[in-house]
Amino acid sequence: MNPTTPALEIRDVNLRRQGRTLISDVNLTVQQGEKWILFGPNGIGKSTLVRMMSTRGHPTEGTVTILGNRLGKVDVFSYRNRIGLSSAELSRAFPPDEDPLDVVLTALTATTGRWRETFTSGDVSKARALLRRFAIPYVEGKRMYRLSEGERTRVLVCRSLMADPDLLILDEPTTGLDLGGREIALQALSQIGKEGGSRAVVLVTHRLEEIPAGFDNIAIMGRIGNDGTEDVKNGYTSGDPTPGTIVYAGDLEHGLTSQRLSQVFGLPLTVTHTHGRWAAYAHER
Repeated sequence: MNPTTPALEIRDVNLRRQGRTLISDVNLTVQQGEKWILFGPNGIGKSTLVRMMSTRGHPTEGTVTILGNRLGKVDVFSYRNRIGLSSAELSRAFPPDEDPLDVVLTALTATTGRWRETFTSGDVSKARALLRRFAIPYVEGKRMYRLSEGERTRVLVCRSLMADPDLLILDEPTTGLDLGGREIALQALSQIGKEGGSRAVVLVTHRLEEIPAGFDNIAIMGRIGNDGTEDVKNGYTSGDPTPGTIVYAGDLEHGLTSQRLSQVFGLPLTVTHTHGRWAAYAHER
């Protein structure tokens, strides 16, 4: 891929289902080597965008170009192995009795379930090293359905890294983790954020305190009112919420302001940034 080609380019994307517009006028460009946070409230459309970014969903209107390939124009299986994905939706695609080690290994074949594939001793060693990196080497030999939610989440993160992808998409990678597990995961994710090279990373979260160090850019999703302005009441009217869209894309420092997040969440918030970690709290009414 040409080094000047964006890793991800979303242009004028809309998605409608059953007569309702879920996301509208979404635009985002992620260059090679950039580390982005995709942030916003639950139900705003983040997972919808993840499905498109990972070739598992298509827009109603607009274009999505991934690693130089226009979604819908190129066979997704010709480049899906270059995309590392960790998401709850992907986790549900594996057989419940799958060995977690095999979940990690089959990233090399872009399959969800090991059948007759063979892997080298080097492949197995790399998969085990990833499990150690996220503090879950003990899951090898177990079954996915017996793992806790946090353990399954970390297994999927390990899988997403296994094939050294050009585009890494981490959808809520700290879901289900307790305090200790979360901090271990955030330390590993910070290393990913600080690494050099051309790999682009998009990490999805709705919690400020779970933004790892090393991520410099943020795309914030909010709702747009019918007049085209940002809906300060979080998009709720007498019926369905208004569509989600990206209301800010740029550096974290200018994006994560108290005023902007108060608008996005529809309540007065104060944003803080201390010791390299972000947080927010609501004012008493």
